[in-house]
Amino acid sequence: MGESSAAGSREQVVLLDEDGNAAGVADKSTTHHANTPLHLAFSCYVFDRDGRFLLTRRASHKRTWPGIWTNTCCGHPAPQESMADAVARRLKSELGLTATEIELVLPRFRYSATMADGVRENEMCPVYRAEVDGAPQPDPDEVDGTTWVPWPEFAAAPGDVSPWCRWQVEQLNALGPDPWRWPVAPDAELPPACRP
Repeated sequence: MGESSAAGSREQVVLLDEDGNAAGVADKSTTHHANTPLHLAFSCYVFDRDGRFLLTRRASHKRTWPGIWTNTCCGHPAPQESMADAVARRLKSELGLTATEIELVLPRFRYSATMADGVRENEMCPVYRAEVDGAPQPDPDEVDGTTWVPWPEFAAAPGDVSPWCRWQVEQLNALGPDPWRWPVAPDAELPPACRP
């Protein structure tokens, strides 16, 4: 989800077996196609102190779902990188944001989705909630636009967003209407490849 044409070709993703165990690595630049292998990713939903949610639009040159509005930040942890560190890294690099808190809320989210041109996403994608201070400063290679929205309004009617965001919002809504009251999941519930 976090790939772009400007990203370094040496960036690698963690490949997974069906049980979520690490099954190797692959260059991110060659991973997403019609037969995308199952791999490890994450999604993050950022909120400010007023409880607003940061919605972002994917850069128009991205390989998957270009120009589509989606959750705040997505990405792939590097081999041996912790999920929380990967979330913090991508928030900083994509949006210039420093998280004051990063918490796991959907440890077992998994999805597959195929675009009209046949390119497929296929990920185990734990979901995190983060709090930030300050305004986003998007990297145009990653993000075409941002907007802060009240979570209840967005959660009730996400509109035309990425498929993973739509499915994640359904599961987040099941956790309750207040993002700050969503239960924090233990890291032990993450796919085995995420665990130390």
